[in-house]
Amino acid sequence: MKFLALDTSTEACSVALALDDQLLALDEVCPQQHSKRILPMVQQLLADASISLHQLDGIIFGRGPGSFTGVRIGVSVAQGLAFGADLPVFGVSTLAAMAQAAAVQQNATEVIAAIDARMAEVYIAAFTLDEAGLMQAITPEIAAKPAALPEVLTSLSFTSRVLGVGTGWQTYSHALQQLAPALIADSILYPSAQFMLPFASRAWQQQLFVSAEQAEPVYVRDEVTWQKLPGR
Repeated sequence: MKFLALDTSTEACSVALALDDQLLALDEVCPQQHSKRILPMVQQLLADASISLHQLDGIIFGRGPGSFTGVRIGVSVAQGLAFGADLPVFGVSTLAAMAQAAAVQQNATEVIAAIDARMAEVYIAAFTLDEAGLMQAITPEIAAKPAALPEVLTSLSFTSRVLGVGTGWQTYSHALQQLAPALIADSILYPSAQFMLPFASRAWQQQLFVSAEQAEPVYVRDEVTWQKLPGR
């Protein structure tokens, strides 16, 4: 199978290309530069692999949660590329991608992934490794204040030392450790497109890919508090 994956949901911008057994990937931390960097990164990988979009089987995108603007950019770019090449798409959780990175890089089997959501909150969910080597969510993806995590997270019972990944653990380590003790992985801060690819084969087999117009973001937190300007 031949898949392109991309993600712009956090400060990082990443693209990955799976060509049967070959993997190519680019990752950059480029806050507020995603709209400028994502397409050149896609073009670079395709050129390096000497392949065109039309030769791919599908496109995988980071569906969120993450930055509202970043998630929208990722979904829009995936849709545009898919429309142009008549390809199906599949969205992967950014939290699941970080958990999958922990499985591959740290041999983790139990993970709590948390992204700094600003507004004194984190996007957070817990995952365990299944028999096929894929991370599966065991809690809903939620937005919550680090010092007030819901019981669905604080009441979890893990069989081993759980690994904490993501910028949420860096920003709110003390508060999160109080309610969900974990060993923090400093090397896994952002979701990477290459770790979204392992979910593609199963999704393809289960016919979960959809047409480009059906690609949808997952924001988790549906409301943003806007400060009204004087006189508005």
